[in-house]
Amino acid sequence: MLSPLAEQTALVIFSGGQDSATCLAWALDRFGCVRTLGFDYGQRHSVELACRENIRQKMAAMNPQWQQRLGPDCLLDIDLFRQLANTALTSTAPIEENGPEGLPNTFVPGRNLIFILHAAAWAYGQNIRHMVLGVCQSDYSGYPDCRDDSIKAMQVALNTGMAANFVLHTPLMWRSKKDAWTLARSLGGPALVDLIVEESHTCYAGQRGNRHAWGYGCGQCPACRLRAAGYAEYMTPLLQESEESCPKNN
Repeated sequence: MLSPLAEQTALVIFSGGQDSATCLAWALDRFGCVRTLGFDYGQRHSVELACRENIRQKMAAMNPQWQQRLGPDCLLDIDLFRQLANTALTSTAPIEENGPEGLPNTFVPGRNLIFILHAAAWAYGQNIRHMVLGVCQSDYSGYPDCRDDSIKAMQVALNTGMAANFVLHTPLMWRSKKDAWTLARSLGGPALVDLIVEESHTCYAGQRGNRHAWGYGCGQCPACRLRAAGYAEYMTPLLQESEESCPKNN
């Protein structure tokens, strides 16, 4: 018997990063149809937008059911953040972890809330009521609009203001970056982890030249360090397991 979600359509807010790629796999594993929506907002690391279609196509090819469930993609242009705030993600300013109000200067005020609002307006017209977000409170880089309270409040606001029944799914909300890698492995095995390592983009500096064990990036920005630390934590028990299973030479 199919689960109720298997007969529903979901919209994944899909940036091309590790978290949204993991959420795409999570949605494909549950919903009967999955569409993706991205945002071009003048981000410094716009290279992430170029990664999106590769991830979509290669992920779908991993699983016949996922191939069948993956629907069309849409990219919305909302070039207004440069007018709203001067941040390191929408300019060439040096990245600082302690910016105004004690928040990192990569924090774009209201970014996720604006994404969710635009996504809901788009989904409303498509009769889609399930939205999947890659936000996380466990490893949230200090961004207040990634917190569980923010998302729950946004769901109430959307359903009140649009007289709709949106459900905002946040599969990573209480997972660390290590747990996000583990979730990817549980959904698609080592092949999905390898796909996310190779094809997704997280680096704030937008660098794709340096290939590390955890993927591409400058290796120095907060996003790279968080991703690298999570990958190292994820790999440690696997490497220990591998060493223990190997016969020792006398």
